[in-house]
Amino acid sequence: MVMATLAWNLKSWFALMMHLKSDRDAYIRMEFRRFMNSLILIPCRVVRRARSIVVRIIGYQPTLARLFSAWNTIERTGFG
Repeated sequence: MVMATLAWNLKSWFALMMHLKSDRDAYIRMEFRRFMNSLILIPCRVVRRARSIVVRIIGYQPTLARLFSAWNTIERTGFG
């Protein structure tokens, strides 16, 4: 039960970091399974180099623009 609550909070927190109010409302109402399939399960290749780790996104999904938008908001607020 605790894990389900944490997952739901993660989804809600991510939705609150969105720029557009329509996107925010849509992600808050979204079920967690759909959220997981659209934003968390993104096919990527992780490449370890000499002094860095590079994450390359392999498959494009229409929700990636919203993911990067929320990522920019998180970086600007200083949480990350």
